[in-house]
Amino acid sequence: MKKVALYIHIPFCKQKCLYCDFPSYGGMDNLMDEYTRALVKEIGTIPKDVIIGSIFIGGGTPSYLKIENLKILKKGILGLNRDKDMEFTVEVNPGTIDEEKIKEFKDMGVNRVSIGLQAWQQDLLKKIGRIHSLEEFLKTYNMFRSQGFNNINVDVMFGLPNQTKEQWVETLEKVVELNPEHLSCYSLIIEEGTPFYNLYKEGKLTLPSEEVEREMYSYCIKFLEEKGYNHYEISNFTKPTKECQHNLVYWNLEDYIGCGAGAHSYINGLRYRHAEDLSEYIKALKDGKNINLDMHENLLKDEMEEFMFMGLRKREGISIRKFEDRFNIDINKVYGEILKKYLQLGLLVEKNGYISLSIKGLEVSNGVMCEFIL
Repeated sequence: MKKVALYIHIPFCKQKCLYCDFPSYGGMDNLMDEYTRALVKEIGTIPKDVIIGSIFIGGGTPSYLKIENLKILKKGILGLNRDKDMEFTVEVNPGTIDEEKIKEFKDMGVNRVSIGLQAWQQDLLKKIGRIHSLEEFLKTYNMFRSQGFNNINVDVMFGLPNQTKEQWVETLEKVVELNPEHLSCYSLIIEEGTPFYNLYKEGKLTLPSEEVEREMYSYCIKFLEEKGYNHYEISNFTKPTKECQHNLVYWNLEDYIGCGAGAHSYINGLRYRHAEDLSEYIKALKDGKNINLDMHENLLKDEMEEFMFMGLRKREGISIRKFEDRFNIDINKVYGEILKKYLQLGLLVEKNGYISLSIKGLEVSNGVMCEFIL
């Protein structure tokens, strides 16, 4: 029996954040009922001989779904062939969750929660378009703790408009006092098509300099490692044994199924996606049409590129032996020149059969990883 990870996309938000370019929508609550029914119909098409090794419900804001929708979704999820020890994560935004919804998630099998805080300071939360207050974040965090959740991730961001290094330090210190099992620390990326992009083009966005942003990142690594968090992926830090199993599937280039509008899948080297338009997605499922778009069979070179590109995100890097087992070729035959160059520059390190980014390499990770595109 084949084991895969399952991603479920909930595209609804109370209000879209100013930096977000994910397929998510504010003001479309009228489609929530129809969308949930269509989503459950799609989940029902997953063959029973497929074992679900992990589930991740992301968005959008999954916790913004109405309780009736959560009950419908639960029915669909309980019908899956699930691994008995699987990790099941749901993303939650403060200000959209209550005890009743938490109970529904728990009944569904959720055992890991990812809470979007982003910043400790109220004025920064407002500036980036977050709908919640710090108080609501704390209340949400404590509600999950009191319901017995012992695997909580907190999302935070640096490089935000007008954010100082002191504010970033305060965010990290205060979050660590809460003792979550996992932290995801992302730097702000200005994505095309977002309100922030337009403000940036008009010169109305004051961002920290590159140098300050680099300082924020290196402080974060040092501080969290001192506090007992293992830096296991470019943006992710974990207490022992609490790595996000679902995300490791992506970074290890293993199989996953994506359900919902805009979701992507990767199965046996085949990639495909679904329409981002909610009405289009709902209609296709209603009419029993094929909803898989842009079917693309990875060539050997695509597989190699993705294996390197994704694998280098992990701090342990990529296993030379796994590369050779998977592709039946010596890694130096394919990437010898590039590896030599970056090992000499000190941006890559080779140790115990693994190739990984050095501390210096982490700061310019995108530049290095792009070199592995053949």
